[in-house]
Amino acid sequence: MLRHLTICLLALRVATLWAEEPVRDSPTVVPAGETSVVIIPIEGPIARPLLYIVRRGLKEAIENGAEAVVLDINTPGGEMGVTLEIMEALDKFPGRTIAYVNTEAISAGAFISAASHDIYFAPGSVIGAAAPVTAGGADIDETMKAKLVSYMKGKVRAVSEGKGYRGEVISAMIDVDYELKIDDKVIKPKGGLLTLTASEASELYGDPPQPLLAAGIAKDMDDLLRQCFGEGQYTQQTLQVTWSEQLAVALNAVVPLLLGLGLLALFIEFKTPGFGIFGIAGMVLLGLVFLSQFVAGFSGHEPVLIFALGLLLIAVEIFFFPGTVVMALSGVILMLGSLLWAMADIWPNEPVVISGDLFMGPLINLSLGLVVAIGGAVVVLRFLPRGWFWDRMILNAAVGQTQSAAIAAPAASKLVGRTGVAATDLFPSGQVEIDGRRYEAKVGVGSIEAGQTVVVVAEQEFGLLVEAVEAEDGQ
Repeated sequence: MLRHLTICLLALRVATLWAEEPVRDSPTVVPAGETSVVIIPIEGPIARPLLYIVRRGLKEAIENGAEAVVLDINTPGGEMGVTLEIMEALDKFPGRTIAYVNTEAISAGAFISAASHDIYFAPGSVIGAAAPVTAGGADIDETMKAKLVSYMKGKVRAVSEGKGYRGEVISAMIDVDYELKIDDKVIKPKGGLLTLTASEASELYGDPPQPLLAAGIAKDMDDLLRQCFGEGQYTQQTLQVTWSEQLAVALNAVVPLLLGLGLLALFIEFKTPGFGIFGIAGMVLLGLVFLSQFVAGFSGHEPVLIFALGLLLIAVEIFFFPGTVVMALSGVILMLGSLLWAMADIWPNEPVVISGDLFMGPLINLSLGLVVAIGGAVVVLRFLPRGWFWDRMILNAAVGQTQSAAIAAPAASKLVGRTGVAATDLFPSGQVEIDGRRYEAKVGVGSIEAGQTVVVVAEQEFGLLVEAVEAEDGQ
């Protein structure tokens, strides 16, 4: 039994470890001494995998005590919903955020840049053209477009307060009818969208003079870090992006199914003899759930440890203290709680506020997973133990023999009332021997030591139910 439990925990651990796989427009004051910097790449279209990268990178930066994050931006734009989530995630980082427009920050890239404390440019790079369009790049309905433009301009003004001309500049990138005029100079007339080059974004306006948008121009990342933090006054770490972000998107789409099938497989494993394919499948499926949430930037490794503890408590209840209920109930609560935790967007160093926004999605996923698991368990208990599949795949439970002896339902029913001997300790499960053949068995109450005489009192779906035969006086 201990071997059974150990393999379960190791399988879960292996599956989980797979995941490991502020301008010159109001520049932020850099603290004296060495600054820890994390570089997060924003490369290609703005889509959900990129959100996972940014969210995971920001949370790791917070956990590691990083003081600044640099967004290395080269994007043609993308999904507006994902863009808003990235902007909200940036707002949760307590340190300095810097956008480095490295080639282009078009459309959604301009919004993400605006959400940073400072915007730096590579020579020849461009930013702008941020009007909302459909996923295919076509114009959207005028009424809807007016609503989106109004909302995005308000959002940009909110994140651009105290940052010079930024709010006005980004608004000119969003709204065709917006005129950008500074010092009697019309920079962008009505009827078009603003797009700026690095040199244009660096031009000075007003009294006192300040740049239109850029905090500076840096020829490369090293030059940017030197300008921002000083020569040798920083340490840098670049977030490594792998294929796993794409995988996490696919896995998150089927999380309820993975949850349900994983829990169902574990249920079958605990109800069947030995350790086999169902135990491995359950651990792998739940490991994929934890993996997808880790890569998506929702959780760290802590939920896995809580899940393993819950699994351990259930195993202790089943194998050593049957009938106490408290340990098994605590284990179930820990397992379900860890799954809920893994799917919640909880940020380091922030108090956890119980709210619908935080837990509604995870609760829905968990509920759907439980529906799948419970429905599957009903089917298993009602149909499979009596069918040919079960006879072939599961109930080959007569062990230690020279030939296969599957327990078919009719044959097993003939054992009721027969006596035998406990081949192993039953705490409460184990094996009994009847007429030289071994069968998986379970005692209803208490435990039975190996060598004690037993009698079969009932047939169950996954073995025999036995009880001890008391020795007669004088024997």
